[in-house]
Amino acid sequence: MNVVDLSYFQAIVLGVVEGLTEFLPVSSTGHLTITEKLLGLPVDAPVVTAYTVIIQFGAIVATFLYFWRKIVRLFMAWVRGLTSAEARAHHDYQLAWAVIVGSIPVGLAGYFLRNLITGDLRSLWVVAAALILWSIVMVIAERRHDVLDKRGVQRGEGQVTLLDGLIIGSVQCFSLIPGVSRSGATISAGLLRGIDRVTATELSFYMAIPALTAGGAFQAIEERSNLGQLGYGPMLVGLLVAFVVAYASIAWLLKFVANNSLMAFVWYRVTVGTILLILLGTGTMAAT
Repeated sequence: MNVVDLSYFQAIVLGVVEGLTEFLPVSSTGHLTITEKLLGLPVDAPVVTAYTVIIQFGAIVATFLYFWRKIVRLFMAWVRGLTSAEARAHHDYQLAWAVIVGSIPVGLAGYFLRNLITGDLRSLWVVAAALILWSIVMVIAERRHDVLDKRGVQRGEGQVTLLDGLIIGSVQCFSLIPGVSRSGATISAGLLRGIDRVTATELSFYMAIPALTAGGAFQAIEERSNLGQLGYGPMLVGLLVAFVVAYASIAWLLKFVANNSLMAFVWYRVTVGTILLILLGTGTMAAT
């Protein structure tokens, strides 16, 4: 078993990286893996993998607080729809079911592929390749968005269907590969489905809540005997930092996507992925 000594400085750095990248389409897991390597932490150690998942709870709380009014609205619409035919016709009821159904595929994939995700995929080679290759999907999604935008046929929040949720949720499974990005996968899938960029981004946030909560809770339970060695002080600091930075990131991203495409993130991803490939190829950096 790897013995890991996590300092407060490392906890703060990882918290900042988690908060900045969890909701931006650049891959939080990929950036955390790179950062862990730069900080001298063993990226393939189970306890380190668990820590990077656990600090996601800070981002989850930030999402709850930022969207709490809409979350309550959707939940109440779902509850009313269980007993009322009239309520079932409301778009909030459909949207709630889209989020619920869309959260199932990634939960199943995360459970059955957990050993692969926390094992062989925890390699910087995988991160570099995924950063570059998924950027192609994001470019295709943006081009489709532009075409549909010119035609004026994009769909908004009130037109999200159960099928949208299922497809977007299925695509979210690709985000289990470090470097793909959960938000990059879900937002791209939303754009490809003809949903406008702001709605696709908010839908990505909604789907993040069950996905991150389930993943963090399961990982915490599996690694509960090892997490103590990291120090509960640094873990709490990392959670708090992740929460504050994630909250600010959510607010910024929603304003950004209202008037800008995701191409800036595409160029960033390709640049980071290319640099990483060069460092790995020259032996300057080890993959694990």
